[in-house]
Amino acid sequence: MSSSKNGVHILIFPFPALGHMLPLLDFTHQLLLHGFKITILVTPRNVHILDPLRANYPSINTLIFPFPGHPSLPTGVENLKDIGNSGNAPIIDGLSKLHGPILEWFKAQVDPPKAIVYDFVLGWAQDLAQEVGVPGIVFYTSGALVVSIIFEIWRNFEGYRDLGLVEFNGLPKSPRFMREHLPSVFKNFKEGDPAWEIVKNGIIANGRSFGSVLNTFEALESEFLGFLKKQIGHDRVYSIGPINLIGGPGRIGKSNTDDDGNDRVFTWLDECLDASVLYVAFGSQKILTKAQMEALAIGLEKSGVRFILVVKKLTAQQEEQGFGSVSEGFEKRVSGRGLVIKGWAPQVEILGHRAVGGFLSHCGWNSVLEAIVAGVLILGWPMEADQFINAWWLVENMKTSVQVCEGPNSVPDPIVLGQRISESMNNDLVKEGAKKLKDKALEAVKIEGSSKRDLDFIVRELAQLKS
Repeated sequence: MSSSKNGVHILIFPFPALGHMLPLLDFTHQLLLHGFKITILVTPRNVHILDPLRANYPSINTLIFPFPGHPSLPTGVENLKDIGNSGNAPIIDGLSKLHGPILEWFKAQVDPPKAIVYDFVLGWAQDLAQEVGVPGIVFYTSGALVVSIIFEIWRNFEGYRDLGLVEFNGLPKSPRFMREHLPSVFKNFKEGDPAWEIVKNGIIANGRSFGSVLNTFEALESEFLGFLKKQIGHDRVYSIGPINLIGGPGRIGKSNTDDDGNDRVFTWLDECLDASVLYVAFGSQKILTKAQMEALAIGLEKSGVRFILVVKKLTAQQEEQGFGSVSEGFEKRVSGRGLVIKGWAPQVEILGHRAVGGFLSHCGWNSVLEAIVAGVLILGWPMEADQFINAWWLVENMKTSVQVCEGPNSVPDPIVLGQRISESMNNDLVKEGAKKLKDKALEAVKIEGSSKRDLDFIVRELAQLKS
């Protein structure tokens, strides 16, 4: 295994959203295990997310710049969870204003970083890397299929921009999607808007990066990894996922939670039959409306299935805006068959419990990988970003998932939803497919596996970057 014995210095630049930061911090963990000197660039309100990593590695340097802000962002917003998907372009635009300060910081260093590893939505950092004369490594937090579609869209933007049904005949499997199901960077793009032009130019700049790192694995997306290598023009496209499984302890970016509450959850799970419980959660950003939550709750109640439902703690403002939680009396009615967790839940640990057999999910990429590692089927309710594409791949091609609803504003018929939940949790064929995909994911991270091999390749490349 290659290691950086001389402490080659690497700058890590994450995008401030939990779904982006955690996998990049998992990769950072691997670089630390291999002896690299690490500096992580964050804004003040995101420093605490690094605490678990810094507790294990006190040698980490933290580079903190004040967030320059953006006119459309409320004061104090520095993380996507505080504003939702609409904040992507403004936050990216705001962070781009750090180009000058970062450049000055580089010039002042006795031992400046020898490479910049940055989140793919911060593609402007590739130009910064070229300016300071170091390799830029782009880290993708979406799967290879989504990245392939993004590349194809921006390569032929004029041809795709006005289509209602978009067909990607040049890609493996010839995927086709309605416009509203495509990644947000295309669907929400506003030509001439300065923030969106920075997003677009950054995505194009990613194609000039020295290397691309993806949190996926060959058995899941081999065709699209090959497509990307052809599009980019070299083989430095590394699939290292599921990254939190490779070497050493697993994911170390965790939130504070109530251990007593966790004990209650796992005691309850221990009493359940194998693969009998449905876990229901929609990621760190999405909050259901009152109507959606009511339909979901009735559907779970009517399904007859045992379940764990994670709901967010709402602010008074969110309640006024029409977002919802479970109604009074629901927990009492489902007592013994269902549990409600309010706030953060130990998702990886719950999914990994033998009693959990399904995951009703928004199909965000991190949740997809966590379900794959746990070997549970996904009941998909894609809503935005890359989620429709992820759901299509898992349902239509991998045959490890079923779709029960779609759309950010859809309110499912609760009776139909209950039937779909019941049928899905009794679908042994799909469950078996999910278990086989788990085996392939575990193979990928073993010593001779494809992801372990690619991790060693990128470590070797970075270790050679000496003064």
